[in-house]
Amino acid sequence: MHIVIMGCGRVGSTLAQTLEELGHSVAVIDRDPSAFRRLGSHFSGRRIKGIGFDQDTLREAGIEEAGAFAAVSSGDNSNIIAARVARETFGVENVAARIYDPRRAEVYERLGIPTVATVRWTADQMLRRLLPSGAEPLWRDPSGSVQLAEVHVNSAWVGHRITRLEQASGARIAFVTRLGEGILPTSETVIQEGDLVHVVMHQADVAAVEAAFEKAPEEG
Repeated sequence: MHIVIMGCGRVGSTLAQTLEELGHSVAVIDRDPSAFRRLGSHFSGRRIKGIGFDQDTLREAGIEEAGAFAAVSSGDNSNIIAARVARETFGVENVAARIYDPRRAEVYERLGIPTVATVRWTADQMLRRLLPSGAEPLWRDPSGSVQLAEVHVNSAWVGHRITRLEQASGARIAFVTRLGEGILPTSETVIQEGDLVHVVMHQADVAAVEAAFEKAPEEG
């Protein structure tokens, strides 16, 4: 597949190198030609100086034959404009934009442009590393007897099914945040490194659930 990337910062250059290593052809657009130094001497894709939402620049990058487009510059507005041009003008099927403002990200998602809300994902990850133990309440019912909380999970649970964690704790796992995206677990969902686990439980059971999540799974 040919893939066009707008923005040659740390994310864009890493993405370009990874995609090329996977066998894809890649073109990177950036208005600052010095940014292309991040790609390294082994990168064989196209380096296009220009503005990523300019149609002529996109054509030079091969957007007309592209199967995917990523907008990962440092500007929210530029990213979303470029993503919409790629999708709506050139008909690129797989389009994604990096957005720093999570409120904007929600709006753009409704426009049909998949986004990665950098600030929200980073804040979630930092919070769990600064406060890695216990539960972080997110919601309580009016009576105060039931709450939704993000509960820290012992890393030993990575690779185990969520249903096993539910059985060990007696709690209901409502959803998991994985790489900034919420997913509804099924009976086959396996806990992965970095997952943020959100649990529905009775207020009276919080301490017991925390203890079960903090304990490593039993063998067998």
